[in-house]
Amino acid sequence: DKVVLILGARQVGKTTLVEHVLAGQSAVFLNFDVEVDKARFRAAAALSPKDALLSLGNPPILVIDEAQRLPEAARIIKGWHDAHLPAKFLLLGSSSLDLLDQAAESLTGRNLKLVLPPLLFSETLGTQAWAGPDRSPSHLCQHFAPQLRSFLLQRLAFGSYPEVVTSSGPVPLLRELSSDYLWKDVLQTGLVKSPDLIKRLLLLLAHQAGSEVSVNELATQLQMARPTVERYLALLEQTFVIFRLPSFSTNPRKEIAKSHKVYFWDTGIRNALLNSFSTDDFRPDIGPLWESWVIAEVAKRNALLGSPAELYFWRTRAQSEVDLVVRQAGSLRAFEIKWSPCRVSGRAFRDAYGVEVEPVCPDNPFVETISKA
Repeated sequence: DKVVLILGARQVGKTTLVEHVLAGQSAVFLNFDVEVDKARFRAAAALSPKDALLSLGNPPILVIDEAQRLPEAARIIKGWHDAHLPAKFLLLGSSSLDLLDQAAESLTGRNLKLVLPPLLFSETLGTQAWAGPDRSPSHLCQHFAPQLRSFLLQRLAFGSYPEVVTSSGPVPLLRELSSDYLWKDVLQTGLVKSPDLIKRLLLLLAHQAGSEVSVNELATQLQMARPTVERYLALLEQTFVIFRLPSFSTNPRKEIAKSHKVYFWDTGIRNALLNSFSTDDFRPDIGPLWESWVIAEVAKRNALLGSPAELYFWRTRAQSEVDLVVRQAGSLRAFEIKWSPCRVSGRAFRDAYGVEVEPVCPDNPFVETISKA
């Protein structure tokens, strides 16, 4: 008895997923990127809830795609839901709920939300004939190590958007996605004065992925006010382009407590902004790219599970650092992400929290390590 919200960046497969799940069922699909569908919904909204549903064909399931394109949609669907109409409602959007309903009233407490990120690495393996039915980490690492490493480097370079994974020519697709398409919703809010500023901000973030980001420095480089930069960062988060990793601290005197790192949900988008698509082990940014990919992989899995874990990085004022701290159900795990060599000390974190720091590198069963995280 909930309104279902399926949220995620454009082109991650929200519509495809719903079409597969509802195949053979009587569902009505409206797409708010299409003006005719938007007008049809507005006309229905002017009627009583019962007549509104009749005007749409009295469907048992109503699916609204790109729902963020009509800010009042969530409020209208809330009214229909509260009227106990005999229908299920699914809203698909490439923005989070804050953007999906810009009116004060929202579907809070009445929705079931699924955040759909780009594909997980384990899912992308399903596109590879050599992987076979047994895709357990130990089997893959033992029998397909060269293919697995080559495929991993492709995912680092090109990312994991479904069409990109299955395409023989991913670069043009990524260039299209990383033009204005992926942040189209940001530009359509009217809160961004110049598309060029968003592009410049994204380029700076792409260069700094894996590093602590100073909003003041970004504002200075872009010649923008700090509140404006903060607002743009929030909009890019709400449209699933980037996410922020906060610092973990229980001792602000010794640990960095208020910093953030910024990562892209998909490394292919980051690389498209930089026009850097090398699949070479020795590309100059392989270390930060590997770190970005691993942390995005953990964040994607966490999002699919409903975000049961809190994700952080950790750094002391003496410059001891851990790349990823995962807190879940009162317990901590810590990870140091290294392309090579696969060695970590982690003594400072172990002394502070009694938790061993685990290495994540291509030379250990990384799929298993990430899955456990």
